[in-house]
Amino acid sequence: MALLLALTVGVPLLAKKKQKVKAVQPVVAVQLSDNDAKRFNYFYLEAVRQQQAGNYAAAYDLFSHCLDIHPTSAATYYALSAYYSEMHDDDAMLAYMEKAAELSPDNDTYLERLGQVYIKIHDYAKATEVYERIADTSPGRTDVLGILLQLYQADNAYDKVIATLDRLETIEGSNEDITLSKMQVYSILGDKKKELNELRSLARQHPHDYNYRVMIGNWLLKNGKEKAALEEYNAVLKKEPDNIMAQMSLLDYYKAQQQDSLAKAQAEQLLLSPNTENESKILLMRQFIIDSENNGTDSTEVLRLFDRVLRLPQPNASMAELCTAYMSLKKMPEDTINTVYERMLDIEPDHVGARLSLLQSAWGKKDFDHIVSLAKQGIEYSPDNIWFYYFLGMGYSQKEQTDEALDTFRRGVGQANEESNKSIVSDFYAMIGDILHEKGNYQEAYAAYDSCLQWKADNIGCLNNYAYYLSVRGEQLAKAEQMSYRTVKAEPNNATFLDTYAWILFQQHRYEEARIYIDQALAADTTVSAVIVEHAGDIYMMGGDTDKAIELWQRALEMDGENALLQRKIKLKKYLEEENTDN
Repeated sequence: MALLLALTVGVPLLAKKKQKVKAVQPVVAVQLSDNDAKRFNYFYLEAVRQQQAGNYAAAYDLFSHCLDIHPTSAATYYALSAYYSEMHDDDAMLAYMEKAAELSPDNDTYLERLGQVYIKIHDYAKATEVYERIADTSPGRTDVLGILLQLYQADNAYDKVIATLDRLETIEGSNEDITLSKMQVYSILGDKKKELNELRSLARQHPHDYNYRVMIGNWLLKNGKEKAALEEYNAVLKKEPDNIMAQMSLLDYYKAQQQDSLAKAQAEQLLLSPNTENESKILLMRQFIIDSENNGTDSTEVLRLFDRVLRLPQPNASMAELCTAYMSLKKMPEDTINTVYERMLDIEPDHVGARLSLLQSAWGKKDFDHIVSLAKQGIEYSPDNIWFYYFLGMGYSQKEQTDEALDTFRRGVGQANEESNKSIVSDFYAMIGDILHEKGNYQEAYAAYDSCLQWKADNIGCLNNYAYYLSVRGEQLAKAEQMSYRTVKAEPNNATFLDTYAWILFQQHRYEEARIYIDQALAADTTVSAVIVEHAGDIYMMGGDTDKAIELWQRALEMDGENALLQRKIKLKKYLEEENTDN
């Protein structure tokens, strides 16, 4: 029957129907007849079967009936306690759990469950009694002793905490965790002698582990015994000159004694030691920087130390990251910081942050060859990072390698997903559209622009180009007007956007309206392009102002003397259609 008990734990809630709780009676030994024993086993097994089938109300009734047959069945009380727990009837659950443990006092499963219940209801005294009973019957169970430790600590019963730690030590042997726990108790009690004795005992038991001697030194230093602490550190370093723990503690000693020069030298020694863990080096370097700032030390000293440390093999780029942060704080030249970013890539070629910083720097310098090189390597190491496709595509575009740029942008959008930056994906499609339009693949270009606007409906650059290209070809002018108007509303002083909108109105033969917006374009920027000035002339001509049109065409010709169509317009004094004019 013991195998069936686990099936009764964690049953789902019964229906909200109020269940009648059978009163718990005093224990009276019940000797079942053969017939009653058979009936009990039948109904108990049926209760378990119904429970497994999910018929919890039926199982509850059957377990209750089992108590009618066998009122001293610990297993049944245990099973029913789980049901009362699920029904949030804590009183009944506790009573039935206590009954199960009373009827079967040697059953650790019942006792542990009862102990958990007592802890849940914050009856720590009774919980302690229960777990002590378990510890007595199962003296090797360290998990039970661990719970007792927590209970005694909660009750501030420090003598019992020590006694329990001694029991753990008997089972597990002396170890650092137990010793430190004892020391903590003795520290609370103010018994420094016993606290130190525990630590010395641990060191004696591990004579070849000199870190325990260092711990003794740390304790002595903390408790004002500086000379004795130094003796311990020196004794360890005499045996193990490369003992990092001792060297770190010696650094603390120098700082405590305000021996700044020795502390500084010790810190440098630790930073340059191959045995110092990298995390410790980072902490040391941060403290070195703080001390330098507080003392007003020149930054060149910090940078010199960074340089020496970074010349050593590095497990990761964290030290170089700290160096770039410090350099940025000190406003060091960009090229100087870039050398450290390059070092970061030597250490971690897949370091995204360093590579993107170098790409941004190269973009500012218009070093497109370097951009292409950096971005191609970035894609090799991080093929799902969309930014590397962006920089590579833009680099190719600036180098007029449009086929490579188009391929890169298409691969870039292939990496897009719901978590991608919508603006950058939108820009990818916009640039794909521009390249396709340049190649004369107009319908594909329009499809790319549509995809661009699905990702970001207010991509102003795309809206302008899309609208202008449609107007030049005389296609979907109503759609072009709507898109262009959005750009003018967004940036009312943008000469390019105003020109596009004016040109769309011109294509719709709305010359007076077009003149209003082309005048705004001319006034918005004194360095407007020859195309905009020519458009202004076209609009004035079709609006009936020939003199103004000729004046504007002459001005445009001065800006673009090789424009044959413009020359013919001036000669003939009339507007002529132009084909495939880009903005």
